[in-house]
Formats: sequence, C-alpha cells, structure tokens
Amino acid sequence: MSINHIRPWRDIYRRKSRKIRVGRIEVGGDAPISVQTMTNTLTTDVQATIAQVNRCAEAGADIVRISVPDEDSSAALRHIIPHVDVPIVADIHFHYKRAIESAEAGAACLRINPGNIGDEKRVKEVIRAARDHGCSIRIGVNAGSLEKDLLEKYGEPCPEAMVESGLDHIKILQDNDFHEFKISCKASDVFLAAAAYQALADATDAPIHLGITEAGGLMSGTIKSSIGLGNLLWMGIGDTIRVSLSADPVEEVRVGYEILKSLGLRHRGVNIISCPSCARQGFDVIKTVAILEERLAHIKTPMSLSIIGCVVNGPGEALMTDVGFTGGGAGSGMVYVAGKQDHKMDNDRMVEHIVELVEKRAAQIEAEREAAARAAE
Repeated sequence: MSINHIRPWRDIYRRKSRKIRVGRIEVGGDAPISVQTMTNTLTTDVQATIAQVNRCAEAGADIVRISVPDEDSSAALRHIIPHVDVPIVADIHFHYKRAIESAEAGAACLRINPGNIGDEKRVKEVIRAARDHGCSIRIGVNAGSLEKDLLEKYGEPCPEAMVESGLDHIKILQDNDFHEFKISCKASDVFLAAAAYQALADATDAPIHLGITEAGGLMSGTIKSSIGLGNLLWMGIGDTIRVSLSADPVEEVRVGYEILKSLGLRHRGVNIISCPSCARQGFDVIKTVAILEERLAHIKTPMSLSIIGCVVNGPGEALMTDVGFTGGGAGSGMVYVAGKQDHKMDNDRMVEHIVELVEKRAAQIEAEREAAARAAE
C-alpha cells in the first residue's frame, strides 16, 4: 500500500449526514466527498457538451451539472445523457417545467433555486417528477437570489436569511415525504458563505453541497475557494463540493481534488511535494515539476512523489513519499523508492526515469490493493 498514511492528529471528523444518491454516486453518510463541476458549453450544442462532460469525467468529476435555461436545452439532455459516464444534474433557475422535462430526460438530480423557482405548488410538481423518475433534488440557496420576503425581513443577505430559506424549502420536501435531497447555501463572500454553512450544518442532517459561488478566475478563485471550502471541510462540513472558477471546468475538478487531497479527505493521482527552489537547487525544480505534472496526469492511483532541489529537506521528505528525488551535486541526485534510498540518477535523465518509477509504483500499489481485497472476501 502507499506509505502516505493518515495519522490520528490529522483526522477530520465529518459531520453525520443522511446518505442519498445522485445516480450511481452516493452523497453523504460515509460516502467519499464527491467532486462536481458544471459545463459552460451551450447545452443545445449536444456534441460539445458531451465532449466537455467526458473530459471532466476523465479528470475525475463524479457528478456534472448542466444548465437547462429553456425547452430546447431540456430536449437536448435526452441526447446528452446516454453518451456520458457520470450522473447529470439539471440546473434549473426560473421555470419549474424545465425541471420536470429534465427528470423525464434522465437527469439524476434537479438543482432548484428556491428564490426563483416559484410558489409551493410549482415546487410540489417538481417533487412529483423527481419521485416518478428517481431523481434527487439539490436545494440551491444563493445569497444573490433570496426570496423578497426574507430580504425585507433581514434587510440584506445574511446567514440567518440563507438558512431560513433553506429550511423553508426542506420543510416543503419533507412535508411531501421526499427525502432524497441535498442542500447548498452559496455566497461569493467567504465569510457569509462559511457562516451560513456552519449554521445550516447545525440545523439539518441533509447532505451538504459546498461552494463559494462566483469565486473568480483560476488563480483568485482557487485561493478563495481553498480558504472557504478548506475551512468548512476541516470542520467536517461538506459531502460534495464544486469549485466555481471562470476557467475550464476541468480545472475546477483538479482544484477540487487538490483541496480534498491537502486535507487528507480524498486522494486521486500523484501528490507532488516540491520545494519552491532556491540557490541551493541542484536542478531546475520549477521546470521539472511542471513537466512531471503534465506527464503524470494520467495516473489515477493515490500516491506521493517528492521533488526537492537539495539535501536540506529532500531526504526527510523522500522518507514519507512513494517515490522521491533529491538534488545533489555534480549533476546527479538520489532516487528514493517507498521511502528508502535506492540509487543515484543523472539530472538530465531524471524526468523519464521518475515517470517510469511512478508508473511502476502505481501498478504495484494497485496490485497490493487488489490482493488485499481478494484476501478479505
């Protein structure tokens, strides 16, 4: 097995929530925290949307959301869903009939915005369609689209208003004996979102979908989401996440996994531990890491790789990783395998050699895992 263990002092105790299903994906309870994204193609461009969903799935997306703003888009879902390998959430904002059409088209989940979907009668019709077609529902509370009566009551978007909105709509679902739902209460302000999510986590046992909405571009949005989602996840709050970026949806998936990986909550692919580089480096660390990130993107096995430019911290980091390379002098460095010194390697041959070692180690970890699973049967 990988030597990247979780130690007791790093344990995160997740909030207890009910478990629901989004298609074949379990959300909540003891299920792994799922990673979501959302397409940005025109839904009516069926081929482009299928291609983007499948790229996101290849990057590790467990669930993909698709916007359904009009009747043509709900009709397009019928042609998209049979050709993708992940559950699809239909994103409904204004017209309740789009939710009904999406359920009929095979969506695994319906995302409805309480402030926009309409009155209780329309919500009940959506519930009926979800039940009839085996869909779950996500109640999507957003600070930017709260109900008018709540804005009048509280004067502005605030955690109390967001939680009250969510609980009101939970009650509608529960009063109609519908329990396959999760909930989110997003805001673009990190403080507002975090406070709302904490209060929501105390008020319901429903699975919680985490997100900092309209977080920004790739860099700024990654930082904002890492702070907001990272703190909530650290507190044990969150059953599924979406990192909202003004970027390729594949990047949302990658950032989502990096956030979970940094907290030891979920591992996928190679976790590269590398130094920022300095005058002590024995090789070009920055260039090497960039190449390795690209060359190792196909590895799905959870494992760790240390790339350290010199012997100050290199040996210590390599002891805790599956594969490691520590820069030395005279154009070569030390290769570590499973935490132990193994052999020296010239810097100019190091990248190809490390790729080969990582692929070999990944295959070994998978073989050990399969053997353990067979032994447990």
